[in-house]
Amino acid sequence: MYPKLSDLINAIFGTHINLPIMSYGFFVALAFLAGSWLLYLELKRKEQLGLIKSTTKKIVVGAPATVTELLLNFIVAFFLAFKTGGAFENYDYFANDPQQFLFSSTGSWLWGLIFGVAYTFWIWYQKDKIKLKQPETKEIVVHAYEQTWPIVFVAAIFGIIGAKIFNQFENWQEFVADPIGSLFSFSGLAFYGGLIVAGVAVIWYGHKHNIPWKPMADSFAPGLILAYGIGRIGCQVAGDGDWGIVNTLTKPDWLSFLPDWLWSYNYPHNIINEGVRIPGCTGEHCMVLPQGVFPTPVYETTMAVIIFIILWSIRKRINVPGVLFFIYLIFNGAERFLIEHIRINSKYDVLGFKFTQAELISSLLIIAGIVGWVVLTKRASQKNAT
Repeated sequence: MYPKLSDLINAIFGTHINLPIMSYGFFVALAFLAGSWLLYLELKRKEQLGLIKSTTKKIVVGAPATVTELLLNFIVAFFLAFKTGGAFENYDYFANDPQQFLFSSTGSWLWGLIFGVAYTFWIWYQKDKIKLKQPETKEIVVHAYEQTWPIVFVAAIFGIIGAKIFNQFENWQEFVADPIGSLFSFSGLAFYGGLIVAGVAVIWYGHKHNIPWKPMADSFAPGLILAYGIGRIGCQVAGDGDWGIVNTLTKPDWLSFLPDWLWSYNYPHNIINEGVRIPGCTGEHCMVLPQGVFPTPVYETTMAVIIFIILWSIRKRINVPGVLFFIYLIFNGAERFLIEHIRINSKYDVLGFKFTQAELISSLLIIAGIVGWVVLTKRASQKNAT
């Protein structure tokens, strides 16, 4: 496994570089970029179809920079330069443990102050250049696709919060043992918690900016499942523990063309240091699972790509707003429900029934998807009949 991106590069090219980029984080970033681009394209297409309308916003032109504005810009610029300068001055510390470095007090006060003051002065200068004796209020047109990044930002922030909260419920004993470490750790994210909380936040954002939730949800659907698949590549490459149960089965003959690691894998050098020590290995990640397990992240990526292709190919054929999103819920729930049978996860025990959090939520998503699809289709038929 390759906990850091540089581990993968070094393995391929025989180099010895040390980059402060974790493999999982790299693929998560790719997932956000891919999902954002598809959302942008779909919002633009739906506005052209008249399903989403542009809005107007009032802005003040010619006003000088306020003290609050300058102070906020100074704080942001100072922090970025403080950490960036500190990263260069303490590169090994930063590269070997970027998470700890970011949450530490290590940094460069000199570079923080220099860049903070310089950037604040530049903001003041730019505002002063266009300052008017009497500031004017103008109304500008804002297209929905121009709000792609704010929408993604809201989804990311609330998605992480939701993923952390749901993960604490799923791993309650670990949370009780170390609540602070568990909450602020970059690992341990429950996808469905992120999906639910982010979904509510995005609907709220859309309501505040006059973007109807149905066409916006449809715009999100293909990108969401593709982003999920890309994120699972990061799970596989880093070996973050999202693997399957022990696989003692013999690979069927009809799958003989596949590499053995796609059937059963031991995840050597996994990032969570799970398993037994690899003989002769030195370094931070020297563990390997004693028995091969199902490489479920690979299976999920494969299914996610297939679902994406289906959703992307039918998106223009569906004329009822919201239906594509409910179809996404059905596919997403079915995919996760199936994979949970061979995936390692904490289980709840309720009246003798054992199930995982993901099994419960995925079942509810399938039901919600079917009900939503039927209801919206029926309403559309009734509306067309009148």
